[in-house]
Amino acid sequence: MQRYKCIISYDGTQFAGYQVQPSKRTVQGEIEKALNKLHKGIDVKVSASGRTDAGVHARGQVIHFDSPLLIPLAKWEVALNTLLPDDIAIIRTELAADDFHARFDAKGKEYRYFIHRSAQRNPFKRHYAYQYPYSLDVKKINKAVPFLIGEHDFTSFCSAKTDVADKVREIRKIEVLEEEDMLIFRFVGNGFLYNMVRILAGTLLGVGAGDISPESIPVILEKKDRAYAGKTAPAQGLYLWEVHY
Repeated sequence: MQRYKCIISYDGTQFAGYQVQPSKRTVQGEIEKALNKLHKGIDVKVSASGRTDAGVHARGQVIHFDSPLLIPLAKWEVALNTLLPDDIAIIRTELAADDFHARFDAKGKEYRYFIHRSAQRNPFKRHYAYQYPYSLDVKKINKAVPFLIGEHDFTSFCSAKTDVADKVREIRKIEVLEEEDMLIFRFVGNGFLYNMVRILAGTLLGVGAGDISPESIPVILEKKDRAYAGKTAPAQGLYLWEVHY
């Protein structure tokens, strides 16, 4: 039995999320279905670095699974991609140590949030960026960023449905990138809570719109109350960009 680590990408538009759910189309479900066919009806369970919600995309999600099949690494990608739907791709397959775990061995993650800054609706971007037609003060957004860097209790920046007791996380870097009509928020940290990146993005948009002052970010953190942060930005703008080990 050999453990394999795969880097995968997927378009989250038509999925109910990454994790298997009864009677719903999920990324994990499609991958396990493909592995089942490859293993002639034997169920092979897959573990990932973490879940993504419905509509959220991934450029560098990481999974692992165990298999007795002796298939060359390069052919794993071909075999699985042949069996997978077009909105999932196996990018790279590697041999992993027997005790490697895609979730528990992760040291950090990078997420990116894409905002289409335009009053004109673009049907080709609607599933891959959040269309934002209002003016934004990027200088104010950049002024707010340093307050979020470092180790904080991010209770105010996660969903009230979060069942994790310890909400302390470290954000190592936030960058605000401008590319033509796109504004991209780049978040790098040791881990992220449920909806945390989308709430961070929504809060920074609130700062850029003038609804939230940059100087109020420390107060929002201190309150430890979801009601004080900005709106949860829509799912389609979010990408799990890379997992660090």
